[in-house]
Amino acid sequence: MQKRKLFHLILALAIAGTAVPARAMTPDELVAKLQAAGYANVSDVKSTAEGITAKATKNGKPVRLVIDSSGQVKEQD
Repeated sequence: MQKRKLFHLILALAIAGTAVPARAMTPDELVAKLQAAGYANVSDVKSTAEGITAKATKNGKPVRLVIDSSGQVKEQD
């Protein structure tokens, strides 16, 4: 009986260990990701109800960006 309880405990800990969410990006990592995607002059990075917002330029035009919790970058008008 003790072996069975120990097995269940180890199994539960293994499952819980895989359910840990990914670490959030730091502001510097976020700016680097945006620059790698072709955005320049990244500024005004803020956490909002929409997600992380930022201002940048792409192809010489100003854009407003929203980065959601999964890391998807969307341009807003």
